[in-house]
Amino acid sequence: MLERLESIRKRYEELNELLSDPEVINRADLLRKYSKEQSDLEPKYRVYCEYKDVSAQYDDARTMLTEESDPDMIDMVKAELEELSERKQVLEEKIQQLLLPKDPNDDKNVIVEIRGAAGGEEAALFAADLYRMYSRYGERQGWKTQILEANTTGLGGFKEVVFSVQGQGAYSRLKYESGAHRVQRVPTTESGGRIHTSTATVAVLPEAEEVEVEVNEKDLRIDTFYSSGPGGQSVNTTQSAVRITHLPTGIVVSCQDEKSQIKNREQAMRVLRARLLDQKQREEQAKMDDARKLQVGTGDRSERIRTYNFPQSRVTDHRIGLTLHKLDQVMDGELDELIDALVLEEQAEHLQKAE
Repeated sequence: MLERLESIRKRYEELNELLSDPEVINRADLLRKYSKEQSDLEPKYRVYCEYKDVSAQYDDARTMLTEESDPDMIDMVKAELEELSERKQVLEEKIQQLLLPKDPNDDKNVIVEIRGAAGGEEAALFAADLYRMYSRYGERQGWKTQILEANTTGLGGFKEVVFSVQGQGAYSRLKYESGAHRVQRVPTTESGGRIHTSTATVAVLPEAEEVEVEVNEKDLRIDTFYSSGPGGQSVNTTQSAVRITHLPTGIVVSCQDEKSQIKNREQAMRVLRARLLDQKQREEQAKMDDARKLQVGTGDRSERIRTYNFPQSRVTDHRIGLTLHKLDQVMDGELDELIDALVLEEQAEHLQKAE
């Protein structure tokens, strides 16, 4: 482990020199490449430097303990050794976590798809609540959220909503949200006050770069149509809405949120590339059998991952058995406590496999 950290330190300091080199500064591609590499290494470099400093202090204190004869000084050195030992242990655990294999998609923007499932109109209303929850969470993180496609209902719910989330580490946080979300509450459409159970599904896809997914124009069927609003009424007098069918896979993407046909096509292609990358990665994962069967769940669309119980103001994540009695805050986008627990569970699983 220390050899690996030492090589990281050397590379980080080498990158410092490269980023000061006029030849690199004048090359935008190299500057971007080296800056990203250094940014990725920085957390490991900082922790390792702190660990080296604490270790040196610990060794000095141990040497002093063998040479000291004053009882008061011995007590002081022993107290210092205990404190330094605890700091070393904390840093060692942090280093182990930082050295775990990183998901190559973690730094990517994401495409999120939410669909009302079992429960009719109430499921659509819950899908809208989930969209607002993720939008609020994105605001707290400083991310940008943009609706790409939405199929609304008369009461303001979503049969389906597709949106992008752009920001540092978006996928690393939101990837745990894929799956079936269940709500238990009295619907606004229910006059008898009975609690209903409804579900909505969430799919979180890393946004694909064009170089990652090759899409051949001859494999696409592109149709244009008039965009429509709730109830099917026309909201545009030009055929600006776009539907793209990827013939080899049968994947269909529609986009009508923009007034320009060109922009709608661009948005639809973003969603298509994300879905194709997701399909490709799922096929690769399936070949590895248990590679994605971590305790935090598989992320499968049909897997029930969380229940939101409104009468008891309770939210439960079934993958890790975590229950929080703060539903209002969670629905307002305070998701960090849930996501942090899922991250720790995944790290623990990786550490167990590494042993």
